[in-house]
Amino acid sequence: MGRSGKLPSGVSAKLKRWKKGHSSDSNPVICRHRQAARSRFFSRPSGKSDLTVDAVKLHNELQSGSLRLGKSEAPETAMEEEEVTPAFTEKSSGTFLSGLSDCTNVTFSKVQRFWESNSAAHKEICAVLAAVTEVIRSQGGKESETEYFAALMTTMEAVESAESLAAVAYLLNLVLKRVPSPVLIKKFSDTSKAFMDIMSAQAISGSTSALRWVLSCLATLLRKQSLEAWSFPVTMQVYHGLLSFTVHTKPKIRKAAQHGVCSILKGSEFMFGEKAPAHHPAAISAAKFCIQEIEKSGGSKEATTMLHMLTLLKDLLPCFPEGLVKSCSETLLRVMTLNHVLVTACAMQAFHSLFHAKPSVRTLPAELNAQIITALYDYVPSENDLQPLLAWLKVMEKAHINLVRLHRDLGLGHLPRFFGTATTCLLSPHLPVVTAATQCLQEILKGCVAPHMADIGSVTSSASGPSQYIAKMFRAVEEGLTYRFHAAWSSVLQLLCVFFEACGRQAHPVMKKCLQSLCDLRLSPHFPHTAALDRAVGAAVASMGPEVVLEAVPLEIDGSEETLDLPRSWLLPVIRDHVQETRLGFFTAYFLPLATTLKRKAMDLAQAGSTVESKIYDTLQWQIWTLLPGFCTRPTDVAAAFKGLARTLGTAISERPDLRVTVCQALRTLITKGCEAEADRAEVSRFAKNFLPILFNLYGQPAAAGDTPAPRRAVLETIKTYLTITEPQLVNGFLEKASEKVLDPSSSDFTRLSVLDLVVALAPHADEAAISKLYSTIRPYLESKAHGIQKKAYRVLEEVCASPQGPGARFVQSHLDDLKKTLLDSLRSTSSPAKRPRLKCLIHIVKKLSAEHEEFISALVPEVILCTKEVSVGARKNAFALLVEMGHAFLRFGPNQEEALQRYLVLIYPGLVGAVTMVSCSILALTHLLFEFKGLMGTSTVEQLLENVCLLLASRTRDVVKSALGFIKVAVVVMDVVHLAKHVQLVMGAIGKLSDDMRRHFRIKLRNLFTKFIRKFGFELVKKLLPEEYHKVLVNIRKAESRAKKQRALHQAAMEEEEEKEEEPVQGKGDSIEEILADSEDEEDEEEERSRGKEQRRLARQRSRAWLKEGGGDEPLNFLDPKVSQRVLATQPGPGRGKKKDHGFKVSADGRLIIREEEDANTKTEEEEGAKGEDEEMADLMEDVGVKSQKHQKLKQKEADDEELEMPPQYQAGGSGIHRPVAKKTIPGAEYKAKKAKGDVKKKGRLDPYAYIPLNRTKLNRRKKMKLQGQFKGLVRAAQRGSHVGHRLRRKDRRP
Repeated sequence: MGRSGKLPSGVSAKLKRWKKGHSSDSNPVICRHRQAARSRFFSRPSGKSDLTVDAVKLHNELQSGSLRLGKSEAPETAMEEEEVTPAFTEKSSGTFLSGLSDCTNVTFSKVQRFWESNSAAHKEICAVLAAVTEVIRSQGGKESETEYFAALMTTMEAVESAESLAAVAYLLNLVLKRVPSPVLIKKFSDTSKAFMDIMSAQAISGSTSALRWVLSCLATLLRKQSLEAWSFPVTMQVYHGLLSFTVHTKPKIRKAAQHGVCSILKGSEFMFGEKAPAHHPAAISAAKFCIQEIEKSGGSKEATTMLHMLTLLKDLLPCFPEGLVKSCSETLLRVMTLNHVLVTACAMQAFHSLFHAKPSVRTLPAELNAQIITALYDYVPSENDLQPLLAWLKVMEKAHINLVRLHRDLGLGHLPRFFGTATTCLLSPHLPVVTAATQCLQEILKGCVAPHMADIGSVTSSASGPSQYIAKMFRAVEEGLTYRFHAAWSSVLQLLCVFFEACGRQAHPVMKKCLQSLCDLRLSPHFPHTAALDRAVGAAVASMGPEVVLEAVPLEIDGSEETLDLPRSWLLPVIRDHVQETRLGFFTAYFLPLATTLKRKAMDLAQAGSTVESKIYDTLQWQIWTLLPGFCTRPTDVAAAFKGLARTLGTAISERPDLRVTVCQALRTLITKGCEAEADRAEVSRFAKNFLPILFNLYGQPAAAGDTPAPRRAVLETIKTYLTITEPQLVNGFLEKASEKVLDPSSSDFTRLSVLDLVVALAPHADEAAISKLYSTIRPYLESKAHGIQKKAYRVLEEVCASPQGPGARFVQSHLDDLKKTLLDSLRSTSSPAKRPRLKCLIHIVKKLSAEHEEFISALVPEVILCTKEVSVGARKNAFALLVEMGHAFLRFGPNQEEALQRYLVLIYPGLVGAVTMVSCSILALTHLLFEFKGLMGTSTVEQLLENVCLLLASRTRDVVKSALGFIKVAVVVMDVVHLAKHVQLVMGAIGKLSDDMRRHFRIKLRNLFTKFIRKFGFELVKKLLPEEYHKVLVNIRKAESRAKKQRALHQAAMEEEEEKEEEPVQGKGDSIEEILADSEDEEDEEEERSRGKEQRRLARQRSRAWLKEGGGDEPLNFLDPKVSQRVLATQPGPGRGKKKDHGFKVSADGRLIIREEEDANTKTEEEEGAKGEDEEMADLMEDVGVKSQKHQKLKQKEADDEELEMPPQYQAGGSGIHRPVAKKTIPGAEYKAKKAKGDVKKKGRLDPYAYIPLNRTKLNRRKKMKLQGQFKGLVRAAQRGSHVGHRLRRKDRRP
């Protein structure tokens, strides 16, 4: 064996090697295989071909017999063979290629998937179907379900082999479901006899391959029979035959029989008719059979038959009549006494299915339901028996819910006992049991108790009937607050929360003691469930109201506290978060006086200098005021209580800045959520004349320095909300006074702006006369040079024009000509901030214009086009919206849509030959109009626009080119492919002539555009039309598209089973113009992802490589060695792969260390010195201008440190004898010792001097203890002496 990597002698001369850099090129000399392959595609083969006419004919026959498999549903039941035989039967071999694939009956579409199966049973099914189809066709049949039924029944009587019988039975099982019912009713006798004979024969013989399908056929046959047929003995005899197989030993047969019985009792056709009986006539037989079988096998240990019957009962029990349900329930309870785990579990499942089905009274009366509940208490599992206990709780939950549904009082009467038992389960050490018990009680409270509380009424401890039951249930849950339930307190608090929500409004008399217990519990130290307890108390506040809660647990805060403990202060945040739908008068009577008292107390404490106590009381009174918005949420006594609260609120708004935001929020909440009744609305509206002036004055006051603008915004929002319920006469008066204030020359700019804000809020609610006066007032300000005033004036006009009906709309119609003239005259003087409201005004006015006002719209077009490039985003949006609205106006003007749009576009075309900005804006306007009216513009118009925009691509201005590319992008999306194809050459030519600067600047936009063209017209066409410098980008796009297509295909294949709807082959942008014209940030992200993907693929290729570790020395690698697999490495062996370690020495090219002497190491090359000099020079220069280099500072500091530290001698003594160290030991801290004075000195850049004794294990020696203590004492004495000297010197210096 030669050395690895070497070729035998003489071989290298025979090889043809590639030149460097051409290893991936194909060999131009030896290419016979390529020529052979190419000849097959582009020319006829030179040799004799094996393709003959007979071979083609055979191929066509095979193809016609093959199946066209589509996306068919999987069959409900597949044909499983019991014995696979390698050979076909005599019949199947004769009819295997005909009559199957062209079967026109959709019933057998499921059989098609068996065609390619290797199973003999499956191929037998295909053969039988093919034979039957051929027979039906030969007799002129139409391949209907009835014909297949008759043919298959005849075939079933004729077949002899078990495989063919199973195949016929399977096909019959499919077709019987679609055969008309009258046919099956008429042929019931013959069909059932044939099925019964097969059942008998199969039961006797060992082969049962056809039995499960015959049972399914029999069930379908019985399900199709009429109600009268069940009165015949033969029908019941057939049914009993089916019933007997429900205890068969083979699972598939048993399941088929059980499924058939269930389908008969639940799904017979006459059970869904108008005269449907309450129960199926066969239900009695099924119930008696089940009871009989259970009792027959009751004593056996295996209990297999019993388990089968219990499984059947789980499905059938809700279908039985009352008497049989009672008998079955007694039987289930009896078998549960056997203490067989599986039997008990199956019985519980049967009961659960009975209650979960919610049967009618004729199946399960309330008395029987209650008796079963009572009986189940004798079967409560042990608390350590986890699964049975969980099942028992679930069954009892469903039983009680069903009992309350049937009979409310009887059901509620049984709940206290269950609550007591379930509460005991909370003591279980198993968390699943505690969780299940909690969920059961919560479901019962929500489903059984809460819906009936309004009918039950007030619940007291002395009441009787349902009220007494509710009280007992609550006491059972309340007991969970005792200490023995401390491990389950979180669950108990959840139950109390649900109980308060369900019954708090009616049952609060029995819940007050529990509230006290909760408050005491919260005060206990280290209570871990504070949040859950707060939620429970919050639920009580929401349902009972704060008045009841505070009656049970008072706040205990009145301002006269001796200590600041305040144990109940936590109630205030809880009430704030949950109070609603309560009496507003309670806040006036209880909380307002308390807040006043606490505020007075805080002020007194502040004057006395007790800042902390004052802050506490001030916070408490503020928390009380924060309750007001909750009290204003749907209060019950607005008409009666607001009168007593209004004056206080007005005072708080005007005099208490700290409460202003809270009170304004309360007023807004009261108006929006508390004035649903007309009387409440009128009462609050009555005080508008008092509140609005206060709010106006507050808004007109300038904010203090450092204050946030939030209070002013809150005041303005409150004004707008209050005006919605204010009388128009009052609004007119306010508007008149505001107009006078605006015209007052003594008013400051801030006042005028504030008043104009108020006018904007008042204008929509004034009448037509007041609006006319207002218009006269603000018209001069539309041309004001003060930008803020002008903007506010346009905002007033916008609010007036925006009214869809009422006084504002009437004013616009009556003053339309004046408004048009005013808006046109003020065009030149409009400032940039006022453009947004001005355009909004024009939008509202254009909506109301008719055909005679077309000249006005024409005059507006240039302004609107220029506004598409405004700085303000709002102005740009309004400009585009106005362009679209003007287009709709032209469509209204007529006479036809295409001509109207053409007239409109003619107004925009002149902008394409104006200034650069106008050209760019015009293209943008045309782009949006093209998208908005894409279905209404004529084809010639769009093509003409595209040609003109392509000419503009030659512009030298980036803004114009950017707009033109955006237009082309929209045109590609909007235009039809046929019409767009005419202009592809023009567009590509214009893009190809872009300058290098433009191409670089818009590379992302161009890439996106090329992608769209490639998707529409193909890669080759686009490549042919573009210059060569674009080809690299196009190739990259094609690769990216190919990758994306593969990923979409993989994703679609993965999601095909879950989603029926196929995804689009190419996921396009959204339908909005903003999404189409959005800057290509997504493309930039995709480009970054592609670059990251390349790097990841490179790393993946590196990781996927494998290396072989060669043998040591000259030993070759033996591939026959059993341990050769250990030499396959995932990382490249040898040096140079990892990061090189710095050993402090330089390394030569051949790997040798270069060790310099001390002098050599200190000497530097001229280049290094020169470089350092440049760095220092630059650092000095930066320091001269005030910028210090941190790197240079660190270098200087390091050099200073090196100068301070003395270099140790090169030779270090060690050992014994003459080599022992004779130098003095270095003393810690010696570097701080002063050279010319006593004590230590501080050194720059170093830590302060310190004294310590180094740790040394020899110090642990008891003999050296005294020496160590002496060192400590010496240190302390020295420190004291130095301190004393220092104090003396300082005193000496202070003397005059």
